[in-house]
Amino acid sequence: MTLTTPSPGSPAGAAPAPLRRRPGLRLLRRLGQGPLFTGSVAVLAVLVLVALLAPALAPYDPEVLDLSSPLAGTTGDHLLGTDQSGRDVLSRLLHGARTGLLGPLLVVGVSTLLGTLLGVVAAWRGGWADSVLSRSMDMVFAIPGLLLAILLVSVTGSGMTAPVIAMAVAYTPYVGRLVRGIARQEKARPYIEAYRVQGWSGWSVCLRHLLPNIAPTVFAQSAMNFGYALMDLAALSFLGFGVQPPAADWGAMINEGQSAVQQGAMLPALAPSACIVLAVVAFGIVGEGLADRIARRER
Repeated sequence: MTLTTPSPGSPAGAAPAPLRRRPGLRLLRRLGQGPLFTGSVAVLAVLVLVALLAPALAPYDPEVLDLSSPLAGTTGDHLLGTDQSGRDVLSRLLHGARTGLLGPLLVVGVSTLLGTLLGVVAAWRGGWADSVLSRSMDMVFAIPGLLLAILLVSVTGSGMTAPVIAMAVAYTPYVGRLVRGIARQEKARPYIEAYRVQGWSGWSVCLRHLLPNIAPTVFAQSAMNFGYALMDLAALSFLGFGVQPPAADWGAMINEGQSAVQQGAMLPALAPSACIVLAVVAFGIVGEGLADRIARRER
């Protein structure tokens, strides 16, 4: 089974063809098997532990300035050096994992919940309900997610709340279209009609049988969506629309590290960039690996 690969942060006029892989993901599909899949799961587990234990692991307060040692190189006291304000890069990197993972988690959680609800209702009810919900999702497709986030930030102010809401809205149609497609296939199977003949209500069949059967595919897509959401939220923070300094955030750290790069200090910008790339690739490999395992099981 192949999954739709969304890019809500980029302009989109019409819905992409569902259930089609982009050529660039073929490599991830091959990598999402064997040791690399296991390694990616381990990387994500480490990132989650780091985010949870950041206050205990960080050697310094990530927001405390030390103007006496700006852009200090790697030393025993500062393993990754300091930024232009003398803040410990390692401490900010560890604390940045919290906002870096919490934002995408909220985006994926909300969009998956809403998208699954809309997709199942559209597939199960059919008729006018399917038409209205499908056309509504198509309309949201036409609004670039990043543009929606910028517009919302201009009204509510910078911070994490507005970008998370905007990106959750942008990701919902992608989940909804996927769920609608696989739910319609599942609804056509004989066991669904058998339960209905026995007198089961539609919602009982959906909650107890249809949803559990489509959940693995939705979960695989959500893993991939997590990586895309992480990139989008980091980009918004880099542009100044997300988490604001002095709070630690990977996207904001890259923005702040630009001036350090011009002065020859690479780590303040390179370290958070590497974390973002590592997390996105790991989520992509895990998502593709889960999708292939589901496809092999169904075959």
